Amino acid sequence: MTDETPPARRPEATPMQPHHRRTVLLVILTTCLVLALATAVTVVLVFKKVDGNIEAGPPIQHLTTKKPKTPDQPHEPLNILLMGNDTRDCAGCHVDNEEGADGSDTTILLHVSADRKSAYGISIPRDLIVDRPDCTVDGKTVPGAKQVLWNEAFSRGGPECTVEQVESVFRPIYVDDYLTLNFGGFKNMVDAIHGVSVCIPQPLDDPKYLHTSFPAGKDVHLDGTQALNYVRLRHVLAGTDIGRMKRQQSFIAAMTNKVLSADTLTRPTRLLGFANALTSSLQASPDLASAKALVDLAGQLKDIDLPHIKFVTMPNFLYAEGTAGYPHVGLLPSYKKLVRQVHDDRPLGSFTRDSLSADGPAKRPSQAQKDAAAAAGICA
Repeated sequence: MTDETPPARRPEATPMQPHHRRTVLLVILTTCLVLALATAVTVVLVFKKVDGNIEAGPPIQHLTTKKPKTPDQPHEPLNILLMGNDTRDCAGCHVDNEEGADGSDTTILLHVSADRKSAYGISIPRDLIVDRPDCTVDGKTVPGAKQVLWNEAFSRGGPECTVEQVESVFRPIYVDDYLTLNFGGFKNMVDAIHGVSVCIPQPLDDPKYLHTSFPAGKDVHLDGTQALNYVRLRHVLAGTDIGRMKRQQSFIAAMTNKVLSADTLTRPTRLLGFANALTSSLQASPDLASAKALVDLAGQLKDIDLPHIKFVTMPNFLYAEGTAGYPHVGLLPSYKKLVRQVHDDRPLGSFTRDSLSADGPAKRPSQAQKDAAAAAGICA
């Protein structure tokens, strides 16, 4: 990819962002933080239960170098890669009677600022065409390839190869840790908090692929299975993965609000059920593969409020019909600016206008936000 405008393409607006169809770190960390603030006895019992649930994945073989800590900041900035695994082989994962490709349809890079006062998630399209680098898994090399789909990396080499792909394609970003969650975990997390309500401005109908439909409404309540179908919807409205990513981002914001609400925080059974569902389906890089590690990190993030958590999508364009890349997407030149924002630990800046906040829709959405939201079937 170069900074020159590629020929024969149809630009798309930068989507509103996290995550993500399966998880967002805020939800994980908030849950752990609340658990840490409970009584000492409860903490011990919860730790014994959830700590053993978390699976440690392979260590990261970095392709880039981490920037040294800035003397005037209390911490280093963090970049954590969030991924959803569509395997159907795990307990509770065969929820749609389909065969999974053991791939990742969702990739979100979560950037946490060094001052721990803000964070933003960047969705990376599964249909993005990139050059996949060689990667190393368990001491063995998985050969790279030119001009392939983004989610091939996960299918070929799991989270480790996806992390190396992020560091290769989006140099000089350094990925500190990663987390993956499977279908069963996502469904059970939603059910543990007794469902999530979302705003759907127009009916969504997919009778051919997922065999499901959703009515229009301001507060459409979804249980775990319905939520999984909602965030997987692709062949509706514009019919692109970008629209699906926006719905995923909107759902994550709604789920985050539900977890943080009194309806969840004042009900220990729901909260513990949520934490158990999450950790039972979680694989983490070694440094994050424990309840203690997540709680320690949550303690650092206690001062981040919802309006300071934003979600965006890596700037992209849809290849025009009839061109070699169709129906997939490529990177717009502006992606380099967003990469630099992450590397330099700066706020989103101009990308904020196309972002989605974790505290809900924009109070005064721009016309571009309204149009993008309508195309994806979510509320601006």
